[in-house]
Amino acid sequence: MTGAERPGCYGDLETVFPMGKDDLRHTPLDCLQCPLKTDCLRRAMAARDGLKVKDAMVDRAYGAGMMGFWERWSRKKTIHNRIKEKARSKDAGKKRRP
Repeated sequence: MTGAERPGCYGDLETVFPMGKDDLRHTPLDCLQCPLKTDCLRRAMAARDGLKVKDAMVDRAYGAGMMGFWERWSRKKTIHNRIKEKARSKDAGKKRRP
C-alpha cells in the first residue's frame, strides 16, 4: 500500500493505542477491524513516543519483580539509544532542507 491509501490515523500512537481510564493502553475497536492494524501499531511503537511507552513498560516490569536490575539497565540503555538516534535523524533531516 502507498501512503495515499493509508488513513490519517496511521502510526499515530495516541489514536491507535491510547491510554485508557485504567492507566493502560488499549487498541480501539475501530482499529481492531482495520486491515492495517499490525503495521500501523508497529509504526506507532517504533516512533519516539512509542519508545517512551516501552521505557515505561520496562519500569513497570522491574517494579513488579518480573525482571532484574541488569536486564532493566540493558533494555533502558537500548531504548534511550534508539530515542537519541531518532532525535539525531530528525535533526539531520531539518538541516538538509533548504
